[in-house]
Amino acid sequence: MSAFPCARHLLSGCAALALTLWLAPGSRADEPVDVELVLAVDVSLSMSADELEIQRHGYAAALTHDNVLQAIANGSYGKIAVTYVEWAGTSWQRVIVPWTVIANRDDAERVVAQMSAHPPDSARRTSISRALEFGSDLFAESGYQGTKRVIDISGDGPNNQGAPVNLTRDGVVSQGIVINGLPLMTRGGFSGAYDVNDLDRYYSDCVIGGPGAFMIPVNDWTQFPEAIRRKLVLELAGPASPQWAAEEADHPPVVLAQEKPASDCQIGEKMWRNRSWMPDSR
Repeated sequence: MSAFPCARHLLSGCAALALTLWLAPGSRADEPVDVELVLAVDVSLSMSADELEIQRHGYAAALTHDNVLQAIANGSYGKIAVTYVEWAGTSWQRVIVPWTVIANRDDAERVVAQMSAHPPDSARRTSISRALEFGSDLFAESGYQGTKRVIDISGDGPNNQGAPVNLTRDGVVSQGIVINGLPLMTRGGFSGAYDVNDLDRYYSDCVIGGPGAFMIPVNDWTQFPEAIRRKLVLELAGPASPQWAAEEADHPPVVLAQEKPASDCQIGEKMWRNRSWMPDSR
């Protein structure tokens, strides 16, 4: 027997084995999907327990909605990869559902089951910037290759901890990631001390970014399930699709990212620094 058992079949045996081993660490990264989607959901103390449940149920209903599943099916690959993350301050980011492919209703229901397995927790402060950083890092370990990468971030207040949100936004967008927003202008939860009157404008000017980025404001919790459903359809279908045109015809237009910020992107930090007796909630 040869001391080099692979020598006789170098091309068909050892070379193939070596190529397999070389590709193995990144082999899943070659699996194509239409969209890699990070769902980043605010669980700061400004959100009441009921509101946290409304959020969970809203995302669950949207992911299994016929319109969303149809938008997924209409993609070039007919599947997306999604992860569901809950966030608050700089030290609180939790992956509730790890990267999972959704190609049909059964897949979506498995994601919903994972999402609903444990009740949501709350934590102090609001760091949109850290949530964006955390979300952008998740793409490196997704194991999928999307034609589009999106962070879908929802929240009920401005950034008040961590790096400046607009600078973080710009860094994330420079990586080819689109950031869409869902500002929750519901005035509920633990305290309204850190609310800003124009949270939708703040999100438009300071949070969202990238090609085709948009945000949909929620003014009342009854609007939340529909807003989530609509937002997912638009993210998955894209601005040039018939589904986008149909959504625009049926509902008020979405708000696209502004070229020049008009809002004070440091308003949350300033409000936090100027606090006196107010509780450490957001």
